[in-house]
This record gives sequence, structure tokens and C-alpha cells, in this order.
Amino acid sequence: MRTALVIGTGLVGTSAALALAGRGIHVHLVDHDAASVRTAAALGAGTDEPPRGRVDLAIVAVPPAHTAAVLAGAMRDGVARGYLDVASVKGGPRRELEALGLDLTPYIGTHPMAGKERSGPLAATADLFEGRPWVLTPTRDTDTEVLNLALELVALCRAVPVVMDADAHDRAVALVSHTPQLISSMVAARLAEADETAVRLCGQGIRDVTRIAASDPRMWVEILSANPGPVADVLAGVAADLEETVTALRGLHSSDEEKRRAGTDAIEDVLRRGNAGRVRVPGKHGAAPAAYETVAVLIGDKPGELAAIFADAGRAGVNIEDVRIEHATGQQAGLVQLMVEPSAAPVLGTALQERGWSIRG
Repeated sequence: MRTALVIGTGLVGTSAALALAGRGIHVHLVDHDAASVRTAAALGAGTDEPPRGRVDLAIVAVPPAHTAAVLAGAMRDGVARGYLDVASVKGGPRRELEALGLDLTPYIGTHPMAGKERSGPLAATADLFEGRPWVLTPTRDTDTEVLNLALELVALCRAVPVVMDADAHDRAVALVSHTPQLISSMVAARLAEADETAVRLCGQGIRDVTRIAASDPRMWVEILSANPGPVADVLAGVAADLEETVTALRGLHSSDEEKRRAGTDAIEDVLRRGNAGRVRVPGKHGAAPAAYETVAVLIGDKPGELAAIFADAGRAGVNIEDVRIEHATGQQAGLVQLMVEPSAAPVLGTALQERGWSIRG
């Protein structure tokens, strides 16, 4: 691949363009919003000048509701040797293109499983896709050259290719992406009218659950509108669990011992099923999840504290596998939770204490 046309200079389109441009690909940028194109070009994502001839690959990065129409226009104009989209749903756009009677041999649907709470070109980064799954949904009609172009794009963005059926992909993202967004928003919505005293008690748990609730509502309406059936199916299952859990909690408050026992069993069942599902979430680098031990350290909220503690961990010969920070309410301090291999935890704790850090149990 030597040339590419990116249609849509939002977060994903501009990030892909930055990755390609950074690896020597000549990238042309197009968007209905001229200011967005200028911003992306100013960031070094490519040029706003139209290509003089056919490019090697056209990347359509527009909202799902517009994906098929934009693809159809580009394919009819013959702007590229190969075409792909990066929409978060795959079955719908393909069926729309089939209904238009287009030759789909030069097209492949794809979806990079990467994003941010913020959107637009200013949120874009060349490393957005590094190490992330990038789903490809070829069919028997997909031209081998187009599949190879898509694989080259994934490699240039340093993502990990995953081949799936389009409809299976849509069911999967309904479970692992679209439903979590809605549930996160529903939990966060409970905070909107909550008493200020209750909100001040928010800790890391509620921050973790509601992080993605900060996402752009307009963007998510478009995504969910393109995949309503699979998302509704998953939510129906969640709703059934919620109804059973509410009944179980009412039972715990009952004076009837049998109802309390049934409630206890039901609550334990849902929690254990949650445990079983959580351990299936891939761990570091996509490997099976590992069990780490946590070394909790109190640090001040000032420049250089994190760098210093990481440097001291490195001097102790300990690799930090993961890290979380819980900020103290009303204090200029925080609790850093350093996740390490179990055998390294006592080594790290001792080394940090010797260097003056305050270890918390």
C-alpha cells in the first residue's frame, strides 16, 4: 500500500490516518466538515487535497447510519482498488450494499476494537489501535487483494487481526461493548439526582463502572440504532437477572426464614456467575487472565511521584503488571495500587518501604 483515502476525520479515521502517514503512506483526507479535515491535516494525518487517481485503499470512517451510502458513492466513483469501513456494526452495512446491487468483491467490513470517551480529530492518536483487536469480516466474495490490503492496514496500525462472520461480530459487540455502555450510563444516571453527601462518598468502584458513561450521547445513539436487536437481546437477559435480584433482596428483608434463605442463595448465585464471567475476560496482551497481588502505596498528589515509585520498583527488579489510582477525598494524596506477580509482592513492599514509601495493608 502506497496511498490511502480516509473518508471521515473523526477519532478513528484520523487515528488510522496518523498511523498510516507515520509509516510513509500518502494519505488523502475527506470529510463533510471542512474544519475537521483541516484539523486532521494540521495534526499530520495527511493532505486535504483530492487524489489525482485511484488510491490503493479507501477507508470509510463515518457513523454506521451513513456507512453504506458513503461506501456506495466511493465505489461507484471508483476512487480505490479496495474499500473497507470501520463502523462498529457489520451486518447492516453489508446488507444495504447488497440491496443496492453493488459488486462487493473489492469491499471488506472491519471494526477496530478501540476508542475513547472523547471524539473528533483532536482526540486522535497514531497509537490508538496498538495491541487492540481489529475485526475483519470477509465473505467468499471478498477479493484476496482487498483482504491483503486490510491485513496490511491492521499491521501498519499495529493492531491484532481477528476474522469473524459479520452477524456474529454484531452479537459479540452487543455483549462486550454496546450493552456495557448503556449499563454504565444507567448507573451514572442514578448519580445525577443523588444527594451531594452520597456523591462525595464515590470511590474507585463507581469510577470504574461509570467511566464510559462520559461518552458522546449522539455518537452512541447512532451506534445503538445500527445494532438494536442484539443489544436488546442482551439487555433482556440482564433485565431478567435484575428482576430476580430485586426479588432476592426483598426476600433478605423478609421475616420469613425460607424467603431469606432463598434470597441469599439467589444473590450468591448471581455474584458467582459474575465471578465466572469475569475470569473469561482476556488479561495482559490478550493472554489468559493472571492472578496478581496488590501492593498499595500512599503517594502525594504532586509532579514526579508516580515516576519515582515506578523507578524504585524498577531498581528492585519488579515488573509492574497493572496500576490503579484511588484519589483521597479532600486531601492532596492518593492510594496507588501496584499489581505484581505474587512472588514479587513482598520484594516490592520491602524495597519501597526502605526507600521511604508508606505501604498500606
